[in-house]
Amino acid sequence: MRFQVPQFIDVESKIIGPFTLKQFFYLAGGAGLLFLLKTFLPLFLAIILGIPVGALAFALAFYKVNNQSFILFLQNVFRHITSKKLYLWKKVEPEKQKELKENKKQQLASQISVPKLTQSRLSDLAWSLDIKEKAK
Repeated sequence: MRFQVPQFIDVESKIIGPFTLKQFFYLAGGAGLLFLLKTFLPLFLAIILGIPVGALAFALAFYKVNNQSFILFLQNVFRHITSKKLYLWKKVEPEKQKELKENKKQQLASQISVPKLTQSRLSDLAWSLDIKEKAK
């Protein structure tokens, strides 16, 4: 029995005309708010307040920042602004910085130790391996 494997699962389905459900709700909400502004406010004030509302509705529906939806971008901006931040800075003079680098290099060099293999050591190692193989 063959099954059809879904493809393009990261693309939202176009439900209402050429818009996805989210896009439709953002645009409908923006249009509703623009209608309320036009109804209850004078025309000049409605236009001044309506431009940012329309731009926000359009951005929520269509605009992407770094391949992320605009609503996710706004959430990240809000979280960044409201969260606590810790700024650290430690000033190191250039001469002291050179000394620290040299000390690190010396520490690394002292940690790496290559054992010296002499002829007697090699024969001892071969003898111990032969004994262990015979014991098995």
